[in-house]
Amino acid sequence: MTTRYTSFSDWLASPLGQYLQAREQAYFDQAVADLFGFNALQVGLPYWDMLRNSRIPHRFRVADSGTDDVLAEPTQLPFANQSVDLLVLPHLLEFSSYPHQILREAERVLIAEGSLLISGFNPRSLWGVHRWYKHKGGEYPWRGDFVNLSRLKDWLSLLGCDVVSGRMCCYAPPLANAGMMQYFEFMESAGDRWWGMGGGVYFIHAVKRVHGMRLITPRWQSQAKLARALSPATRSLQNGSKCCDE
Repeated sequence: MTTRYTSFSDWLASPLGQYLQAREQAYFDQAVADLFGFNALQVGLPYWDMLRNSRIPHRFRVADSGTDDVLAEPTQLPFANQSVDLLVLPHLLEFSSYPHQILREAERVLIAEGSLLISGFNPRSLWGVHRWYKHKGGEYPWRGDFVNLSRLKDWLSLLGCDVVSGRMCCYAPPLANAGMMQYFEFMESAGDRWWGMGGGVYFIHAVKRVHGMRLITPRWQSQAKLARALSPATRSLQNGSKCCDE
């Protein structure tokens, strides 16, 4: 008997959901570890901690229901303009009626040069093909409106966000049987090399750019340039050595 999943959290407990969750968690654990700042937000999927490996001191999870850190609609985040260093949107756009507004809010709250990490289902994959057969039943995750990767990049570009990196995962076909999934394990290891755009899930790392902004460089860099500009004799005197023979 086929199980019908009426929520994304229920589907994640399935063998296929656990297959996806393991690979996505590995990506986010690696991606957030090297991003720094003061405030990090995860919007959506609050029961799944994408920020657990982040070294940013203030981390919050935002959801529109439940008992999370912040209760809010993703389209109206209760944060000041340019106050967030890192924002994570895991599988939020494909299950929202207002994906453009979610991205606009993300751009609003991000600081200049802030990072935006997005995960989504790839419609141009075996998972996307499977969706065409399953979406009419209203089950998760196939009921979602999978966003084409090129379209998402266009949306981000219009908001002034540059895509700096991307990856894919889940190359194996979306089979419900855990035993059958094992026969396609080789596709995961070979996917990045042989069919890089065919993964069932994509990841995007975008950075908010503010054109015309002048970055203030650290003082040590200015001091280093000043030291290089000094004459050799002056540097010798600075270091306590003599500039001429006695």
